[in-house]
Amino acid sequence: MEKNIPARKGPFDGVLVIDLTHVLNGPFGTQMLCDLGARVIKIEPPGHGDDTRTYGPYVKGQSLYYSFVNRGKESIVLNLKDDHDRVIFLNMIKEADVVAENFRPGTMDKLGFSYEELSAINPRLIYASSSGFGHTGPLADFPAYDTIIQAMSGIMMETGFPDGPPVRVGTSISDLCAGVYMFCGIASALYAREKSGQGAHVDIAMFDSTISFLEHGLMAYVATGKAPGRIGNRHPYMSPFDVFGTKDKHITICCGNDSLFTKLCHVIDTDSLLEDPRFCTNIDRVKNQAELKSIIEDKLSAQSADYWLDKIDEAGVPVAPLLNVSEAMQLPQTEARNMLIEAGGIQMPGNPIKISGYSDPKIRVGAPELNEHGDNLRKEFS
Repeated sequence: MEKNIPARKGPFDGVLVIDLTHVLNGPFGTQMLCDLGARVIKIEPPGHGDDTRTYGPYVKGQSLYYSFVNRGKESIVLNLKDDHDRVIFLNMIKEADVVAENFRPGTMDKLGFSYEELSAINPRLIYASSSGFGHTGPLADFPAYDTIIQAMSGIMMETGFPDGPPVRVGTSISDLCAGVYMFCGIASALYAREKSGQGAHVDIAMFDSTISFLEHGLMAYVATGKAPGRIGNRHPYMSPFDVFGTKDKHITICCGNDSLFTKLCHVIDTDSLLEDPRFCTNIDRVKNQAELKSIIEDKLSAQSADYWLDKIDEAGVPVAPLLNVSEAMQLPQTEARNMLIEAGGIQMPGNPIKISGYSDPKIRVGAPELNEHGDNLRKEFS
């Protein structure tokens, strides 16, 4: 263990996780378990290990793609087709609370490590699977990456501006939300096991996870039977609720009710809008959002973004600057919430789950080198 790093403590202290996941969605889910105290043993294949070890960007010779979602884990290389390594793996399963995998459905079955086979060895085992489309349905065997799921879920088609092409969400949202649901599924199954004494199979699909995040797009479909169009940055059901230009930069203004709209009109000197039948209610404002935006931006163009940020905030209306990643990372709020930490000498996102009574260390154990703990783990589980 690295020097000056406190021992891991958290609500999952004492939970042993055998992590067969790779790339992003599975490792993101098991990373949360690790951050909250679980012991996570990452099993990697011979060769270069997890594919993300070969992905950039690199800092200090380490792949950030790998390091961001594997910090604090232990690494062992096992060939699950090798008889001796299979024994090591099965010995781990006998002691494990959780095994997590994100192979294409059927892969673990072919290896002889299906849920039925492993739960026969350890009935208390939580067996978590995450895949593109889940273990049931006609697309269960369909290969998937994040962009495939974004394309097929509808989220890409509804992202962007009306006069532009479909746009991929600017992060791997399908991978990440599936990782969050894997974590939630595992935590729920562990809680249920406390009452039943039995393990369970947690089956997570990136496709399902992304559909659950569609929110407004799915609302529009249910309400009208039609797919929504792209609407840019504005809110589909509240107005003014958008990005607005000022004299020098854009700002975001969010009026979620009539009271906030009234306050905004007062501060930007547009009280006449309060009597305008086009804008009297939120429903009216949504119908006439383009005209309203034009009027607001005409007023905002007289002063700088900093001027309006101060004035509108002082009036009690939700308003914010548009920040880039660098600016967001330098916010005092980011520091106060410990959301930029150091692990293995590298800066990376902190743990967003804050639980009273448990530490949230600024410095954490970094991601392991390939097979870094292999010798000790082989001895432990031989």
